[in-house]
Amino acid sequence: MDFRKHLIPENENIKEALQRLNQLAIDAILFVVDKNDKLIGSLTDGDIRRGLIKGYSFETSILEYIQPNPAYIYRNKTALEELESFGKRNLKIIPILDDEHRVVDIFNFRLKKALLPLDTVLMAGGKGERLMPLTSNCPKPMLKVGAKPIIEHNIDRLTTYGINKMFISIRYLGNQIKEYFGSGENKNVDIKYIEEDQPLGTFGAMSLIDSIEKDHILLMNSDLLTNIDFADFYKSFLRSEADLMIASIPYQVKVPYAVLQINNGEVISFDEKPTYDFYSNGGIYIFKRSLLSYLKKGEYFDATDFMDLLIKEKKKVSHYPIVGYWLDIGNPQDFERAQLDILHLQM
Repeated sequence: MDFRKHLIPENENIKEALQRLNQLAIDAILFVVDKNDKLIGSLTDGDIRRGLIKGYSFETSILEYIQPNPAYIYRNKTALEELESFGKRNLKIIPILDDEHRVVDIFNFRLKKALLPLDTVLMAGGKGERLMPLTSNCPKPMLKVGAKPIIEHNIDRLTTYGINKMFISIRYLGNQIKEYFGSGENKNVDIKYIEEDQPLGTFGAMSLIDSIEKDHILLMNSDLLTNIDFADFYKSFLRSEADLMIASIPYQVKVPYAVLQINNGEVISFDEKPTYDFYSNGGIYIFKRSLLSYLKKGEYFDATDFMDLLIKEKKKVSHYPIVGYWLDIGNPQDFERAQLDILHLQM
């Protein structure tokens, strides 16, 4: 929604305000601004009703009706906890201000879950050879799961967490992705493309980016289908004080036989049909921007190589178990499963 539908000039009349509130329906709140869009106050149906009870008329200045101290947040400066506190107060829509106190956007709790300060990179350059012939004329991230491409499910989910800047790494049939999403304007997100001439690996492709602004980066494979809670993932990253956090997939291996514990050829104990728990790499990472210094422009650097390097450098590498849905669409069977699962998922 165009946030300017929620703005009304301070010299507007109450009748116009009522008409605008009626058009906004479920999202009925206006933010009164001066000629420079600086926030003056907020206005709801309830504010007008209370004003009329006091004896105000339709000719009374709109400034007499408003709430003069509405809640607001600053762009790029609001802590995640502050936004959550507004949600707990049952506030529905919050104006987002720039440093000059001008309204530059709104946060609608009905449409968004958070406002995460993350630059995001989606890896979409793979050929998807195991999905041939489906990917012979279509890049893997553009294969449709349900009504839209796999990568679009991820972009739409990311935007609900307030992420408004994304980089997409492309190579194989990458023009199809560029033509479909363009600059991202239709999704109210700024999309830029990293074009690989040759495979650079998960982290190597990031060496081609020169406009990372945020202190933390979210990197993920675009061919995943997941309902991971990005806000909880980010909060876990902050709490852990890690340099890199990997979203992991709990994986169990059940051995149908007794497993012998052997020392120098002697059986010293055994476990009857044990179950072993492991955690696999889920292809989603959050890490500090400072780690980009380890990358050399245009050089191959895969995720496993990057993690090995960080561990050797005594950096803190942590993991975040995904408790929700996760599926790596790597083969035709996974693709068929995704078509069924999407019918029941809350993405």
